[in-house]
Amino acid sequence: MPDDSPNSSGGARDGNGSLRHTSRSLPIALLRAREVVMAPLREMLASTGVTEQQWRVLRVLDENRTMEPKALAEQACLLLPSLTRIMQSLEERGLMSRAKDPNDGRKLQLTITDEGRALLERHKGESNRIFDALEARFGEERLDQLLDLLNELASRKG
Repeated sequence: MPDDSPNSSGGARDGNGSLRHTSRSLPIALLRAREVVMAPLREMLASTGVTEQQWRVLRVLDENRTMEPKALAEQACLLLPSLTRIMQSLEERGLMSRAKDPNDGRKLQLTITDEGRALLERHKGESNRIFDALEARFGEERLDQLLDLLNELASRKG
């Protein structure tokens, strides 16, 4: 007979087809884990003057230098309408710029500005300390494995 206890490694459902126990629900587990990871980052972000979403946009732009909005929205895990509002705010603050693609005037090219890079640089140490604390708590190997598994899960759309 399967172990239906909340901490079992099985499906945590009984034979009647009931829902999995919430401790074995992937969506709920991901949300709980997100809150553990994001709580210290939110504290850091309070001093940056940017939101979680704006921080993601700046991080992705910093890694990629120049991007089209659709690709940026996808990599920053945002819906395109949300990115439109974020772009306006970041551009008004001088943290990113947008220009028409020189090869195709119908396309936009988004770029992080020097001011945007400076903001990331000012908070890089604190961001790294937050990640290092999580890594120390969870273990480098286990965290790497978790990231690999989550990236694999995310890459298997559909």
